[in-house]
Amino acid sequence: MADVAAGDFKNGITLEIEGKVCQVMEFQHVKPGKGAAFVRTKLKDVINGGVVEKTFRPTEKFPAARIDRVEMQYLYNDGDLYYFMNTETFDQIAVNKETVGDSLKFVKENEMVKICSYNGNVFAVEAPLFVELVITETEPGFAGNTAQGASKPATVETGAQISVPLFVNEGDKVQIDTRTGEYLKRV
Repeated sequence: MADVAAGDFKNGITLEIEGKVCQVMEFQHVKPGKGAAFVRTKLKDVINGGVVEKTFRPTEKFPAARIDRVEMQYLYNDGDLYYFMNTETFDQIAVNKETVGDSLKFVKENEMVKICSYNGNVFAVEAPLFVELVITETEPGFAGNTAQGASKPATVETGAQISVPLFVNEGDKVQIDTRTGEYLKRV
């Protein structure tokens, strides 16, 4: 893949910088009154999630890093390993608990997720942005407790805890934003 000069950075591109795979989160071209122009960036290490700020000369070049995102079906977990299958090739892979982290908190078995890898090494699992899950446990809403925007804790079928409006009951199916864990609506 081609090298990318710092002067051509765009938000979201992924590069190899100092042996790390980094995604450009923000960048700014700075032309001081004296001295040479430079590019100020905020970079996220896609493998460990750390964010650093760095400055570069506009002519500095870095190799583009190719991140593979493959849609796979989440099959099951067995202790510390989570198993996924490519539904086109039927190839199966196992991903360890540390790599999966909290990303499957709202994902049921047999749901589709994206497996992110770099040079064949899986570094992240991306859940769908929105999921529909059944509420398995929550307190009934209380009559008279009609404060605007009042909510109560609830457990969904994957075991995750979320906050729901008072009118949501056990057995209701709700839509959740997996990025924030927020209740969106009853379905």
